[in-house]
Amino acid sequence: MDGLRPDDPRILGAYRLLGRLGAGGMGRVYLARSDRGRTVAVKLVHRELAGQEEFRRRFRQEVRSARRVGGEWTAPVLDADTEAEVPWVATGYIAGPSLRQVVDRDFGPLPERSVRILGAGLARALQAVHAAGIVHRDLKPSNVLVTLDGPRVIDFGIARALETLADGDGLTRTGAAVGSPGFMSPEQVRGGAITPASDVFCLGSVLAYAATGRMPFGTADSGVHALMFRIAEEQPDLTGVPAA
Repeated sequence: MDGLRPDDPRILGAYRLLGRLGAGGMGRVYLARSDRGRTVAVKLVHRELAGQEEFRRRFRQEVRSARRVGGEWTAPVLDADTEAEVPWVATGYIAGPSLRQVVDRDFGPLPERSVRILGAGLARALQAVHAAGIVHRDLKPSNVLVTLDGPRVIDFGIARALETLADGDGLTRTGAAVGSPGFMSPEQVRGGAITPASDVFCLGSVLAYAATGRMPFGTADSGVHALMFRIAEEQPDLTGVPAA
């Protein structure tokens, strides 16, 4: 966690901000505490997005949908102000490293049994998300938290609001891709209809990464467009994935 910067708010709704957890295409994420002492994660959208009514409409819709998802396998939505000058949403704070941190920095590829447990937990999380009528659209190792009680999925559903800002290159007007190169489905790359099947494809990529420590379609070292071509047209490299 990083400290707050001079341009960061100190209070959002009933939450006192404690520090920065990260930032992304939609906005900044803060660690915060409620007036009752509960620790939460608060996402504040980028100000330039807040001024676009179509984005706000989709953001409202996605927050409503996300509230219906149970918190057993995900971070539950606790509060939101979609009508604020700069909208925000608060979710339960989940203590635990991301799958990316576990594999890339701490331990390397996971044992086969751990990958099976991870896969079962993520499948149940997606089942809950899809049952609420949501497609995650950005399932990737940094959006999977590893906890003592099993994996938790974060940033689900709300990513859809960014698609209202996509141009012909699949990029938002702020330059953030809709989805994450390396963990996108072919239909995301091609700009096709996104269904729950897209999340299942991304789940396969995440599990292959967990088992090998490598992205199954390679990195973007040769360029993002080359990576996207491999996702859309070629088979994944599953070298090192246990045969079972």
